Amino acid sequence: MQKIILATTSPYRQEAFGFLDLDFIAEGSNVDEKFEGRPDNPEKLVKHLAKLKAESVASSHKEGIVIGFDSVGWFEGEILEKPESKDEAFDRLKKLSGNNFQFYTGIHIINLDNDKIISEVSTTDIATRELDDSEIKKYLNQDEKYVTYALGFDPWGYYSSTFAKEIKGSYNNFLRGIPLEKIVELLKEIGYEIN
Repeated sequence: MQKIILATTSPYRQEAFGFLDLDFIAEGSNVDEKFEGRPDNPEKLVKHLAKLKAESVASSHKEGIVIGFDSVGWFEGEILEKPESKDEAFDRLKKLSGNNFQFYTGIHIINLDNDKIISEVSTTDIATRELDDSEIKKYLNQDEKYVTYALGFDPWGYYSSTFAKEIKGSYNNFLRGIPLEKIVELLKEIGYEIN
């Protein structure tokens, strides 16, 4: 059985991948995500960063399958990443209130045993309900690290689990930053035998 190496330190992605009951390890990459001249297009950005992360981790392995990821939100021409403060998080959620936004995850898979490479982007559309200021504050007081709901990006376990009224596309993508249904398809495509 080939070993799978996830190029991520995200506990959410690791937990979700564990649902597949496939043996894997996880390693962080040392990729600078704020590099100069990075793409403004969210699809190009997540695809590029996922590639850099996978290649960084793959460079220290001779065999196995390496999977890199990167995720961002997108709303009205702006890339949404983790906010720097509670005030920024409040303003972000206030803007998203009653609106639709997109969540993108880039996936880059390298099979070191057969030299196959696959790169994909998974997109999820999220419609939010109208949020009162008190509801946003309640959530932010629950989650002091602002790591949920298009901020870091796991909406479960907090009041923010009530914010999305409709999700189109991969819910695994939005909930955990890892579109499991797409990952399984790509693993088979790249030569991994699931049993």
